[in-house]
Formats: sequence, C-alpha cells, structure tokens
Amino acid sequence: MKKTPFTGLHVSLGAKMHEFAGYNMPIEYSGIIDEHLTVCQSVGVFDVSHMGEFWVKGANALAFIQQITSNDASVLTVGKAQYTCFPNDRGGIVDDLLVYRYEEEKYLLVVNAGNIAKDWDWCVSHNTMGAVLENASDNMAQLAVQGPKALEVLQRLTPVDLSAIPYYSFVTGELAGCPHVIISNTGYTGAGGFELYFYPGEAMTIWNAIFEAGKPEGIKPIGLGARDTLRLEMCFSLYGNELDDTTSPIEAGLGWITKFTDGKAFTNRAELERQKREGVSRKLCAFEMIDKGIPRHGYEIVDAEGQPVGVVTSGTMSPVLKKGIGMGYVKPAFAPVGTTLYINVRNKMLKAETVKGPFRK
Repeated sequence: MKKTPFTGLHVSLGAKMHEFAGYNMPIEYSGIIDEHLTVCQSVGVFDVSHMGEFWVKGANALAFIQQITSNDASVLTVGKAQYTCFPNDRGGIVDDLLVYRYEEEKYLLVVNAGNIAKDWDWCVSHNTMGAVLENASDNMAQLAVQGPKALEVLQRLTPVDLSAIPYYSFVTGELAGCPHVIISNTGYTGAGGFELYFYPGEAMTIWNAIFEAGKPEGIKPIGLGARDTLRLEMCFSLYGNELDDTTSPIEAGLGWITKFTDGKAFTNRAELERQKREGVSRKLCAFEMIDKGIPRHGYEIVDAEGQPVGVVTSGTMSPVLKKGIGMGYVKPAFAPVGTTLYINVRNKMLKAETVKGPFRK
C-alpha cells in the first residue's frame, strides 16, 4: 500500500488503519461518533494527502479546462476555486474535482485519490489544445482542518488574515513558518474550515504546529470514517457511491455545475443538454428513516407494494440526528420531498421519507 507523509504518525497514535484508494489510511482514532462531533463542535484534522493534484499551465490552460469540465471555469479569477466534474462521453462522470485558479495561466485540479491514474490518462488523452500538464500528486501533501474553531486555531500560525478568505477562495502564504502553503476555504464536512496544500517535506512541521496551537480547543486527528458520516449529513456526493462512470451530473442533482454557456463545448454536452431538457429516468434523493434501521450502500429501495424503485448509494446512523439517513437513486416519481419509501434491510421493508438536504443544517 502507498503511504502519505503522515502514515507512520497515524500508526503511532493508535489509529485503526485500512486500505483506501491504494493508501494505508486511518479509519478512526477515538471512534467515529466522537470524531464526528469533534468536527461539528470544535476542530479536527484530516490527512487527505492521498488526493490527486494536477497543474494545468500555459496560454491554453483555460481552453483545456473548459473543454474537459462541466462547470464554467471562465468565471474564476485568481484566488478562486470551483467544484466541477469531468463528464465522460457516455453520459457519466469520470470524476468530480476542484479547480483552483492559481495564476492567470496556471490552474490546480484536485481529484479523488482512487481516480488519480484514470483522471490523468483522461486529461492527457483529451489535451488536444496543447496545455501544459503536470501530475504533482506525489509532490504535494494535504491536511483538512475542519470545524467552527479551525479559523481560530490556524490564525495563530499565519500572518494571513484567514477571516478575509471567502468560501471557495484561497491564498498562498506562510503557515507554521513554511512558505508557499495554499490555504483554501473549502472542505468536505459542512463544518467550516480550511484545506492546506504543502510540500511533503514540511508535513510534520505543519502537523505538529497545528496540534500545538489547537490544544486549548481539544483538537483531534480525524479518520476517514467520520469524514464519510460528516459528508453524508451534508448530502455531499462521494465518487463510487453517488457518482460514477454511469451516473450523469443531471441525475445526481449537479445541474448547477453543468453550465451550457455559449462557446463552452465540453465533453458530451449535447447528451447532458438533452437530459436537462427531456428529464432523466432516475434522480438522486435524500431520505430519513422513519422505522428503526440503518440503510447501507446497495440496499434496495421499494414502494408500498414492494416493487423496486431504486437503490441506496450511501447510508449511516447520523451522529447528530441519531437516526438512519441515506441517499439513493430512485425513479423520478419517488424523488419529491415527503415521498414515502421503503428500504429493504435484510428482507424487512423499513419505512423512510424523502427530505430536502442537507440533514445537518
């Protein structure tokens, strides 16, 4: 398995480790519920160094990004970031990602760990306009410092005014004595905070400084287990669950990142326009359990007569709501808020109801 600069530290801290996207990653430390609530109420730190990073540079950088992604990157100014996806040529999604406009002719693409090789091949094979591409995944480490106390903790380590960085914006500056750290007001938890990008050689300096600075707030390391429950409470899609090569951004409720602006001829635009115009055969919905039970990925969703109408893509017992929650694809007639569904949990039909996300307000 691959390692991040922090893998040895996770092991020494007693984390429960497991393979994820080819990396030996921490799943939990003190327990998923405790870690989840720590992020909601105070501040926690995630090692997300397994994520992939590609630089796109040169005069044709924007043209390349416009052709390969669904969102309109032309609106980005330097210091702004954007959520988007790579549509494939069959109506599905190669990956979802973040695009950072680092300089006028230099962009950073941040992709999912499990898709680095696939995404890199996709970018290279679709680079028909001569943009300069660099796979920097092995030369960049990343920590996500998340929670309502994250700004207060990190501000002790940097002269950058963190309160002046709007949501989905970033600056490059000094942090913990390390120059050129990308400090991004983004995250995958819904609890606020920052994602930090830096050289692997600076990893332990930055980690130790953050945990020293966060002692008064009871800062804790957080594993991938709580990362999953946090994102699910916010109805954030996960590639491999809600998104994959067969699900379109229109089906997934991502029409807001699929921009049919003039002159933006992105991959499979015509098919996605048709879906938006004519409708789709399934839609992603969020639901809460009414009966006691926990929905899981792959469980069947049925109607009152027991007829299949969809499938669960993600589910858990919500640490905040203390009830079963989930997301899944259903026939469009069953997607409106307030619709009764039944989840087939070990051959028991448990009642649920569609709701408007996120679960955690």
